[in-house]
Amino acid sequence: MELLQSHNIPFLAALVLMVMLAVSQVLGLGDVLGGDADVDVDLDTDASAGDGSSGEVGFLGGLLSLLGVGRVPFLIWLALLLFAFALIGISLQALSADLLGDVLHPALAAVLAGLFALPVTGVISRPLGAILPGDRTSAVPVSSLVGRMAQIQIGTARAGSPARARVLDQFGQTHLVMVEPHDPSAELAADEEVLLVRRDGNTFYAERRDNPLLSL
Repeated sequence: MELLQSHNIPFLAALVLMVMLAVSQVLGLGDVLGGDADVDVDLDTDASAGDGSSGEVGFLGGLLSLLGVGRVPFLIWLALLLFAFALIGISLQALSADLLGDVLHPALAAVLAGLFALPVTGVISRPLGAILPGDRTSAVPVSSLVGRMAQIQIGTARAGSPARARVLDQFGQTHLVMVEPHDPSAELAADEEVLLVRRDGNTFYAERRDNPLLSL
């Protein structure tokens, strides 16, 4: 059975997407394609404490943790999922051809591969998350990062043109966030330390650490 056959299209597409994700990270486009490189598993239940839904949120958090979500940066988790999906799917089609004399319908093979790929990704994410540098996230609200110091990592932050910054949460975990200057006329260059003063959606606004207004 040749790899480049129509019954392997879903799995070849997954491999292509995985390569695109890798290239986007090398070129620094990950924040454009996937938002923050880290996805915060924000399971703050204050809004639902009175309606009995906290148990459901706890179950969802446990399920996401079991699947490895939040243990490694989200784009790495997604790349692992795509790779596992492709490898399992192609292997499943080869096994079906050998044992049954014919391959499975691509849709059926994709469903089966997806069901197996999710737990496999969770298993791989656990040890990988333990050895990766501190880019993995903890279950904290994104809003809790306001008021913390960050360092511009890539690019120069300008009004309307955010740059990526690294910030530690209260647990010492590293988060990558997109930052614009709070003062629209200011620019924040790479390696500058800044204070996150407010947040609007996925964008944080920051002031320089040496801003005299911060000492008032």
